[in-house]
Amino acid sequence: MTIFEHTRARDPKRYLWILGLIAPGCALLPSQLVLYTGLELFWWIGPIIILGVIPLLDFAIGDDGSNPRDEDYEALSNDRYYRWCTFLFLPMQFIGLLIASYLWASHELSLVDKLGLAVTLGFVSGIGINAAHELGHRAERLERWLAKIALAQSGYGHFFVEHNRGHHVRVATPEDPASARYGESLWQFLPRTMTGGFRSALTLERQRLARNGKRWLSPSNHLLQAWAMSAALFTTLIVVFGPAVIPYLALQALIGAGLLETVNYVEHYGLLRARRPDGRYARCSPRDSWNSDHLVTNIFLFHLQRHSDHHANPGRRYQTLRSCDVAPQLPAGYATMVLLAIIPPLWRAVMDPRVLAHYNGDMTLINTKPRRRRLTLPIRNPRPRENVRLAAQRRSPSMSPSTGATEVRF
Repeated sequence: MTIFEHTRARDPKRYLWILGLIAPGCALLPSQLVLYTGLELFWWIGPIIILGVIPLLDFAIGDDGSNPRDEDYEALSNDRYYRWCTFLFLPMQFIGLLIASYLWASHELSLVDKLGLAVTLGFVSGIGINAAHELGHRAERLERWLAKIALAQSGYGHFFVEHNRGHHVRVATPEDPASARYGESLWQFLPRTMTGGFRSALTLERQRLARNGKRWLSPSNHLLQAWAMSAALFTTLIVVFGPAVIPYLALQALIGAGLLETVNYVEHYGLLRARRPDGRYARCSPRDSWNSDHLVTNIFLFHLQRHSDHHANPGRRYQTLRSCDVAPQLPAGYATMVLLAIIPPLWRAVMDPRVLAHYNGDMTLINTKPRRRRLTLPIRNPRPRENVRLAAQRRSPSMSPSTGATEVRF
């Protein structure tokens, strides 16, 4: 089912974006829900909503058929309502963490309940990285600082550097630690991307500081700024509530980072950018990222699933991202695909045929594990709607000029 397909509204989803704040709301709701219902299951509300309710709603509601019109691009980009939908994520996120820390330090919850609350906060932390992702791509100084603040809860501040100046430059190539290779399981990918992304961020920031004639121990060091925020946050919580909160703070941060990297795994699995005649990689195009138009997850993640257009035009704000005819399509929304990724045989059964179909069975065009043999395979195409949108399907209008360079410098 496709909705909003023939709408003439500037943005038919305008007042749905505020629902994205349900994510940080998951950190605020558990104590009240348990209080009024007596159901301790609500300490686990984060994974229940994100891995249970949202996939079901995606299936029931279907795809978003709308794309912004060219003439509305500037108005949508400059409308500050959309910015406040992301700004408000931060106070809700940190109030939830404060409440959780109080409960972790108390004797009112059982160990299982405390673990459930930590998992819920971990999911909020992971989606907080997505809010930081949207803010960190912006040129405004305030939004860049808010991005670092949003990353404090997960302790994943190096994402601010690596994502913009590393991942967006190397995406869909073997050199990118955040692009999953064909045949690589999630559990193989996670240690590679976490260590590789961290090392990349160190190198990129060191190079930036050197270009600007500054030392590593400089107030301008983006990594030190972000890490200092995490250190200040965690130290304050430990001083106020005691060392009992330490394992739960660590667990929620690990889950948040793991959720982010699992989404990274989904976004570029097996995809490889074309080579130019000079041997360099072509500029990233919509064909180099997996796309999904499932409405509910797109609202929940501020259009992150329109990832093909995001990588082709990283300067576009979330409300202006469009669905592209040539982008390879995921069979479900990110919430469902995360569940599939956890089980490698199921993931490969669903996704490997789609990767092969995207490249007409030519393994030489696929981003594979280094020692995997390259060959051309006969393939059976999955349903066209689930793989590649053809021009005969919904035509998306060309938007206003793209941002040009893929790398975003700070």
